This record gives sequence, structure tokens and C-alpha cells, in this order.
Amino acid sequence: MLEMTREEFEELVGEALDRIPAELTRLMDNVAVFVEDEPDPADPDLLGLYEGTPLTERGEWYAGVLPDRITVYRGPTLRMCRSREEVVEETEITVVHEIAHHFGIDDARLHALGYG
Repeated sequence: MLEMTREEFEELVGEALDRIPAELTRLMDNVAVFVEDEPDPADPDLLGLYEGTPLTERGEWYAGVLPDRITVYRGPTLRMCRSREEVVEETEITVVHEIAHHFGIDDARLHALGYG
């Protein structure tokens, strides 16, 4: 398995977030991004997870709720990648994939766009 500290991986996630166009990040609302070492043992290969209510499903009732949560998992990413360059690429894909869920884009569309 490729070695990378949690701090290094968090930096990569931050850099991937920085590459999201400003016109999109300005539209993101009530969402927080986290890095965790491992996903739920029931899905050990999960690279990222979006938990919340997509922007497309929010209505008048949406007020005073906890932020949506995007989690990027370090362990599965490092296990599947063979080089730092692959980790950078996969982290960016995962960040874009999870942010797309925040905007209401489903997995089928993301796979069609190459972010599956």
C-alpha cells in the first residue's frame, strides 16, 4: 500500500477543492468536507460519501439543519493507487463526484461523465 500521512492526504483534498471553479463553489451551500481514514467496514472500498440534502431537493422547509457532509476516505484511495500522481488524480475525481451529489447529480450521470 502506498504511504501518505493524513496531513498530506488532507492537503490533496484541499487542493482538489481549490481546483473547483469559483462559480460552482459560490453555489455550494451548507456543506462541510472531511477526511477520514476508513469507511464503514460494510463498504471497505468506498472512496467518498455525500450525506445530506442535495441543492435540487431543498425547499422552504430547509432551514436550521446541520450541514451536508462530504467525506473522503484515505485508506481505500491509498490501497487502490500505485503512485502519488494516481492519488492526486483519484482524490480530485472523488471530490468532484461528491460535490456533484451536493448539486443533485446522480451516479449514473457521473459515470457517463467519467467521474464514476
